Amino acid sequence: MPRPFASSADLDDKTQTLEILADGVYALTAEGDPNVGAIEGEDFLVCFEALATPAAARDWLAVLRTHTDKPIRYLVLSHYHAVRTLGASAFGAPVVVAHDRTRALIAERGKQDWESEFGRMPRLFKEPESIPGLTWPTLTFSGTLTIDLGGDRGDLDLAYCGRGHTEGDIVAWLPRQRVLFAGDLVETQAALYTGDAFHGDWASGTLDHVASFGAETLVGGRGAVAHGRAAARAAVAQTRDFLTTMLRETGRVHEGGGTLKDAFAAVHIALAPAYGGWPIFEHCLPFDVARLWDELSGVERPRIWTAERDREVWAGLQD
Repeated sequence: MPRPFASSADLDDKTQTLEILADGVYALTAEGDPNVGAIEGEDFLVCFEALATPAAARDWLAVLRTHTDKPIRYLVLSHYHAVRTLGASAFGAPVVVAHDRTRALIAERGKQDWESEFGRMPRLFKEPESIPGLTWPTLTFSGTLTIDLGGDRGDLDLAYCGRGHTEGDIVAWLPRQRVLFAGDLVETQAALYTGDAFHGDWASGTLDHVASFGAETLVGGRGAVAHGRAAARAAVAQTRDFLTTMLRETGRVHEGGGTLKDAFAAVHIALAPAYGGWPIFEHCLPFDVARLWDELSGVERPRIWTAERDREVWAGLQD
């Protein structure tokens, strides 16, 4: 029996959980589906991530509105992937913030990524007809950007930590509350998607930068919230271990003259005992190893994923 493509057969709804991480700081998790968050300013809201469609985003906003009626001033996008950006219109935010490179990636490959992710994860695209088009940031930056939350709420610092999950990932840091929204640079008990990644940079300097914040609460891109400094450090460590295991096993096969399929098998054997039961592990791994194989073969920037290429890679790596 052929294995279903990516997450195309994952059609069961996930239980959503809203957590209040500090006064006016919210995170919504959903059993391995993409996490989202919100931060209250004195008289406005900053929302973090947009989900895949306006309909899905409106469901999240309905939950948020049971706690605050402040207007949304900023929508922060951690990176360019469709499941993080295409719901943006539901927020009505006058300012949509992303990294300079994220805007460039949307221009370069946003349409193809939309088609690719819709094919891989159709359940996340609630009412896809509600998507008005690609999401375009209205404010971008290259290094850091600080939002003054007003009153006694302190600052929200947005920071680029280096190439990682994509070329343009950013994190959102609340220094007063010691809360970090890490986007997909860190996953907490969920598998990594690295199909558009820079594995070596991510596993070293980029994660070093993320760890340097010293978060006491960490919201990864997927999975449960990490509560406490030890749990936050563990989330960074497990993300790094996933990457370094991939680098070691794929590198060994690549240097030994093996094939991409050999590398996929070796990585699967190495990672499955610790991570095989985590959300989207089987979905992600073929695309992860394909990108890393390209990287080790000298392909500096990730090749663009299309719906057609997705299925070719998937079919080529299944037993």
